[in-house]
Amino acid sequence: MTTAKPAESPRPSLTSEAPLDVQRVRRDFPILQQQVRGRPLVYLDNAATSQKPHQVIDTLTRYYTKENSNIHRGVHYLSELATTKYEATRSTVKRFINAGEEREIVFVRGTTEGLNLVAQSFGRQRVGEGDEVIISTMEHHSNIVPWQMLCEERGARLRVIPINDDGELLLDEYEKLLSPRTKLVSVVHVSNSLGTINPIKRIIETAHAQGVPVAIDGAQAAPHLRLDVQDLDCDFYTFSGHKLFGPTGIGVLYGKAEHLEAMPPYQGGGDMIKSVTFEKTTYNDLPYKFEAGTPHIAGVIGLGAAIDYVEGIGLDRIGAHESELLRYGIERLSAIDGLKLIGTAGHKASILSFVLDGVHPHDVGSILDGEGIAIRTGHHCTQPVMERFGIAATARASLAFYNTKEEIDALVEGIHHVSEVMG
Repeated sequence: MTTAKPAESPRPSLTSEAPLDVQRVRRDFPILQQQVRGRPLVYLDNAATSQKPHQVIDTLTRYYTKENSNIHRGVHYLSELATTKYEATRSTVKRFINAGEEREIVFVRGTTEGLNLVAQSFGRQRVGEGDEVIISTMEHHSNIVPWQMLCEERGARLRVIPINDDGELLLDEYEKLLSPRTKLVSVVHVSNSLGTINPIKRIIETAHAQGVPVAIDGAQAAPHLRLDVQDLDCDFYTFSGHKLFGPTGIGVLYGKAEHLEAMPPYQGGGDMIKSVTFEKTTYNDLPYKFEAGTPHIAGVIGLGAAIDYVEGIGLDRIGAHESELLRYGIERLSAIDGLKLIGTAGHKASILSFVLDGVHPHDVGSILDGEGIAIRTGHHCTQPVMERFGIAATARASLAFYNTKEEIDALVEGIHHVSEVMG
């Protein structure tokens, strides 16, 4: 197996005090230059998927036109080049999340697969009859269903951390749920439907004090927050590339090496083995024993380009811009008669979920679409959250660093139009 890797590049400086030049950034995103329904596109559906800069698009085009080959298997030039670029992204991800070792970085299809891998490989080893797994009320279905499946199979019990009316975890209740029967905690870093940023370092410390490992769903956190898995001391952390301005169909699972070493492979096939006979198979070293078959090579390389792009702009500048945009959005939307924000945590990321009196969220989305404004409507794969707030769905505007206050103004004007049309 070819394992050639370039030397790890230094982490880019993220300390620039210059404010984010949003218009310059927007020019990097070709899709933002178009019109929809005869109006300039206002894209406010970033929690579902983000748009891609030409730096990522060009990387994908270059791969398929000049570098396309399978990896880890060939001695010819293209195979070695593709392998080198693929493994370079592993180094980039290690730096981006401050993992301790490259072998702790496993490429998966996305956050959903990362959580399923943990549940089916790590969870099956730990969870037995009468045991318990703790999640929270605000979890995405991807961090509910795998644990339900495991608990049903093992005769275990799923316990749920409640939330308050602002959409914040009740940590006192969480501490009460922890017991000698608790085998794992799996919680979301940033809620995709509420925007709440959970105090996961405290959650992890509390669990670890009782010897309980913790997995984190970082799908919504990776595009907005600086990540440091060593500082958090989480056992697993997973996120998706497509929400981080990279390609779809690619994601990352970070796991502490000692856990990954002890876990059986999630899938069997090529490249996850050292040797195969009809009598016995010897599995490959980390992280390759979890990467069966031909991976999404272009997606991995494109993810590396996306991370380089985000780090080049600077996570501090991105965070400052998005925080100001969120503050402005909350202020403008809160002033609309009949509109109620769902998710008002004191510490939250770029999510504006709301309901409008007398108007179904789907109607809100459809009318806004007619004005070129893209938002998401529905339960956002968080039906227990909707049940907690006594609603069927919300309209959700989700922000990224390329969004502007002018786009928030367009959203507000569009909502006023919705009220006029439906009134």
